[in-house]
Amino acid sequence: MGIDTKSEAFNINDKLYPCTTSITMEYIGGKWKTVILFYLKDGPQRYNFLRKLMPMVTERTLSLQLKQLEEDGVIKRQVFTTKPPLKVEYSLTDFGQTLIPLLEMIAQWGRGVASEKAKIVPVSMK
Repeated sequence: MGIDTKSEAFNINDKLYPCTTSITMEYIGGKWKTVILFYLKDGPQRYNFLRKLMPMVTERTLSLQLKQLEEDGVIKRQVFTTKPPLKVEYSLTDFGQTLIPLLEMIAQWGRGVASEKAKIVPVSMK
């Protein structure tokens, strides 16, 4: 089996991918998934803390992205049934932890671009 050929495709859970890059982007693609994963790389985080770290993401989008990452087996959601309130934490699975080197490379590349091209502006919570 070739890695990235035009004559073969990759079938994962009945979904076809034309190349390995498309597989990677299925798991981490989109504006917020990599940000969520980057914040989870150092350990479990609660929903509200993630929300504070990402003031520009809507609650609906954050919830959907967390659900997709959980369905893909990249993160796990753990519910602690403590007397009020209910506590929920998100963390990387073993599979998700394999993304840490990639996340760090993406962040490093982004820091380089930001230092050359970005203008820093304040952001307020929604």
